[in-house]
Amino acid sequence: MSKLSGLGGRLYRGETSIEIIGRRRRWYAVSALFILLSIGALSLQGLHLGIEFKGGSSFTVTKAGGSVEDARSAVAAAGVPGEAIVQTIGSDKIRVQTGALDTAQNNAVQDALAAKFSVAVESIDTQIIGPSWGKEITRKALYGLFGFLICVMIYLAMAFEPKMAIAAIAAVVHDVFITVGIYALVGFDVTPATVIGFLTILGYSLYDTVVVFDKIRENTRTITASSKSTYSQATNLAVNQTIVRSINTSVIALLPVGSILFVGAGLLGAGTLKDLSLALFIGLAVGTYSSIFIAPPVLAQLREKEPAMQALAKRVNGRGAPVGAAIPAPAVTEERRGPRNQPKRKHRK
Repeated sequence: MSKLSGLGGRLYRGETSIEIIGRRRRWYAVSALFILLSIGALSLQGLHLGIEFKGGSSFTVTKAGGSVEDARSAVAAAGVPGEAIVQTIGSDKIRVQTGALDTAQNNAVQDALAAKFSVAVESIDTQIIGPSWGKEITRKALYGLFGFLICVMIYLAMAFEPKMAIAAIAAVVHDVFITVGIYALVGFDVTPATVIGFLTILGYSLYDTVVVFDKIRENTRTITASSKSTYSQATNLAVNQTIVRSINTSVIALLPVGSILFVGAGLLGAGTLKDLSLALFIGLAVGTYSSIFIAPPVLAQLREKEPAMQALAKRVNGRGAPVGAAIPAPAVTEERRGPRNQPKRKHRK
């Protein structure tokens, strides 16, 4: 940690520089690769929607020592069409999810499960969700997502500037698309908890991006009057000054989420947690990447097209400073006052 803090100090003062803005094509290529993988996963596999979205029936049996194979055989014996989703919840519960069933089929599944696990039919927790309710949930989830993006864009345009809002939204769309693609690749069911996870990672990604943008605004407030650095150089310095903080914040956030995903859902079998924890884990990691390697380069690329910034780049290049050169952070000086700084007076006798 001491080495990391020392590196952070050198990065903040400009003594060491990691070139991020000048290598934006490299970061864009990495993101493009993951986006192509996401497109492939969504095209070939698609999202596995839970019964909350597509409708269906859910049966939860409380029986210690029950197995997934017993539940599958019971559902098959009931003559239910299609493949049922069977998963364990904790150490004493098994949940069976099927497509939309009529009353007779629901009763047949309940009777088969009760006979297989030697439990009373009344003890089986049964939930029936119609397709119309699932469509309503889907519509509200999309409304919430688009409403969130619109509100964020308006806020960023008012608090910072329109081009910062565009860059931040581009990073957010990047995060959501990659997260959804990996979610489809893994094959987890999309539930309302998944949607909550997506909205949560949007907020986290924007929080990290806003911190970086605030430092960029501080470094570029009077950049056109100094002619010491281009907009890309000042942006690169701001990213270097905040990169250690972003990494530390992300690691602290990923540790509890990773515990929920790998320990809670993996080892302890808490299946209800994996939908939320997987979305959070992937989204936090991708959000950290986009706040450093996507949003600032996009912002710099947009601002460098402005006539004022192009004229600034010509003045900086005319002074002989390379465009990608690192610039030191402004030094803080203190004025010394006192009799020692005053000129000595000669006294005549």
